[in-house]
Amino acid sequence: MEAELVALATAGATALVQQMVGDGWERARTRIAAFFAARSGGDEEAVAAELESAREDLLRATGSGDEQTAAEARSEARTEWRARMRRSLLADPESAAELRSVLDELGPVTQPATVINNTINGGVFNSISVQAGTVGDVYGQGGPGGPRP
Repeated sequence: MEAELVALATAGATALVQQMVGDGWERARTRIAAFFAARSGGDEEAVAAELESAREDLLRATGSGDEQTAAEARSEARTEWRARMRRSLLADPESAAELRSVLDELGPVTQPATVINNTINGGVFNSISVQAGTVGDVYGQGGPGGPRP
């Protein structure tokens, strides 16, 4: 059960950070603040202010033009809110259904694409070069029975 709650917290934090820099921020802030306030008996406005502060930090880092700084800020925000969600879910496992509902409202979580650049130097005459995320069987000329590269 704990592994499921940790996975849900991870998905929640990822969705939250995506919403922080997206168009649906107002709704996300309201729903997530209500979720946390209900768990802690705290003030929803105070949680919303914490979320807004985290968003401002993230927007500042994203606007810096330095992708490494922006990536680190996204990672830090995900880590912080994942830990908070995890603690809330572990303290009240029944709240998982509510968080799932919030995540369904916020929309699908997408992972940013990873960009990989490769450079081939030197002679490539009669050679094979492959760039791929996953490579199955690789055959030279002549197919499966032919010579291997």
